[in-house]
Amino acid sequence: MAGPEVAVARVSVLVPGLLRSYTAGAERVELALAAPAGAAAPCVGDALAALDARFPGLRFRIVDEQGRVRPHIKLFVDRTLARELAVPLPAAATLMIVGALSGG
Repeated sequence: MAGPEVAVARVSVLVPGLLRSYTAGAERVELALAAPAGAAAPCVGDALAALDARFPGLRFRIVDEQGRVRPHIKLFVDRTLARELAVPLPAAATLMIVGALSGG
């Protein structure tokens, strides 16, 4: 008897230059994510958790203590702005992390 099907997403994460010191210089990180129990598909938050497991400290640069995306960071799933960490990821997705530049 087969178990329940688990949704898996293959996610290609594009890392901006300002965060590459956390990824040992990698511009792109490939992830294979399974949907958490009870979820139809993995989400942006799952991808960031997987990134943080591989590159400790990276998630904190993207998400604040309240679990919100930091104001100077934008996340795009296949070129669509993802405003929440709960945005589901398609089976094959590109997650682009964009950091705003500031100065005076």
